[in-house]
Amino acid sequence: MPEQGETDELFDVKTHFYIGNYQSAINEAQKLKLNNPLQKLERDVYVYRAYIALKKYGVVINEIHGASPPELQPLKQLAEYFSNPSKREAIVLKLDQQISGNIDVNNHVFLLVAATIYYNESSFETALKVLHQSDHLECRALMLQTQLKMDRLDLAKKELKTMQEIDDDAVLTQLASAWVNLTMGGEKLQEAYYTFQELADKNAPTASLLNGQATCCIGQGKYEEAESALQDALEKDSNNTDTLVNLVVLSQLSGKTPEVCNRYLSQLIDSAPDHPLVKEFHAKERDFDTLALQYSVTA
Repeated sequence: MPEQGETDELFDVKTHFYIGNYQSAINEAQKLKLNNPLQKLERDVYVYRAYIALKKYGVVINEIHGASPPELQPLKQLAEYFSNPSKREAIVLKLDQQISGNIDVNNHVFLLVAATIYYNESSFETALKVLHQSDHLECRALMLQTQLKMDRLDLAKKELKTMQEIDDDAVLTQLASAWVNLTMGGEKLQEAYYTFQELADKNAPTASLLNGQATCCIGQGKYEEAESALQDALEKDSNNTDTLVNLVVLSQLSGKTPEVCNRYLSQLIDSAPDHPLVKEFHAKERDFDTLALQYSVTA
């Protein structure tokens, strides 16, 4: 991180990454002419993370090798975790061994990768245990997200206060504030909406920010505004998981025809077969088939 008073040459790259503008983060990073080896390494971290977010796992797996810096090695592990479901169990077992030994708590990339994997495995307590070892703002933000996932709004509020004390103006802190307000609901939904809107106006209206706004609108019963935001998000990324999930939910809430809802659900099944909503849908289908079979046997 840059010293106080120094210009952060990676500021635009980080901002694009945090708001979900991944291709722009990569493009911006490739334009930079950096001389400082630490800045070059930090740039590479964000570039590879952006490729992972874009599901371009092969780039990361092929380019990071045994001689790559230790800060980059965990990113290959993360790309392998997401790209190969059959290897996930082995990757988690290896991770269990890594965190039980002596880990470099200054390597925040490893902490973020480990916590991200545990988060995706629904091992939230372990994710928090890993992240608790760092004061890096990204680690704090992921802690807050994990606490919200665990329905621990009380802990998330405390974490937000810590983030605001570290850097109140940071994009990550602003996003964290919006996530907390979104979870609180009620009149706080409008505050969250304005935060997402302000970030979109200052930077770019990404699918991530538009989904944030749409979720606020759904919570306020403003279904037309929510649909408009989600259609904009769909144009930016037709396979964005959050967009498709929100469109499925919105289709049901706003009384769309079953065909419309099923269309979005089919897209979600294609693009994110491991999503909890997809798994729940398949489980209900199996239950229905079992029930139907019982009726056909007794009929």
